[in-house]
Amino acid sequence: MTVRFIGAGPGAADLITLRGQRIIAASPVCLYAGALVPDELLEACPPGARKIDTANLTLDEIVAEMLTAHAEGHDVARLHSGDPSVFSAMAEQMRRLDAAGVPYDVTPGVPAFAAAAASLRRELTVPAVGQTVVLTRTSARATPMPPGEDLATLGQSRATVVLHLAVQRIDEVVAELVPNYGSHCPAAVVAYASRPDEVILRGTLADIGDQVRAAGIKRTAVIIVGRVLDPDGFCESHLYSAARERQ
Repeated sequence: MTVRFIGAGPGAADLITLRGQRIIAASPVCLYAGALVPDELLEACPPGARKIDTANLTLDEIVAEMLTAHAEGHDVARLHSGDPSVFSAMAEQMRRLDAAGVPYDVTPGVPAFAAAAASLRRELTVPAVGQTVVLTRTSARATPMPPGEDLATLGQSRATVVLHLAVQRIDEVVAELVPNYGSHCPAAVVAYASRPDEVILRGTLADIGDQVRAAGIKRTAVIIVGRVLDPDGFCESHLYSAARERQ
């Protein structure tokens, strides 16, 4: 028996990997992250599968379901939205499984920031404009940020910043980034990326907060800030240059 952590993608059911889909179809037990995982993916579960919405469960209750399945000899498909390597709380589950001697593996998925960039039709690493992407969040009601990972400090690099779980604090985000990026720095918010109800907002740090409030966006959104959103006169990469040595 194995617990299979699976990145379910950003929302669109067809953005899950073929491997992830096969695992779901072969697992008698499926734990999924409530409204963040599309119902269509659960339709792939085998007949009679035990489907457990973890949205209102504690860590103890989630792991208990895994241990019960292990005792019964059943594989578990554990679905996380996006890619489980980022903001999924997978690490604490794996630590519990390690302690219990339960085997597990991980299947990656399409992360929310990648879906947001695709919706914006933007590359997040543009030659001579921006080559570094910072994936982060803010604290608020969540666990505190480690020392040195506040936006004011991270923003000193002026790298492209991608924020998850932060749209409810859009004013604080703007206030912390403006000193390093300037109020005219391009900014975008993509809510429900890849879903039918997707919302895309484009602007600058000066007006993105007003746009978020006007659109009523309060959750399931990614904030992206950086010059790569509106590059001007950037050079072409060396990758496809005729001057590059290809032998």
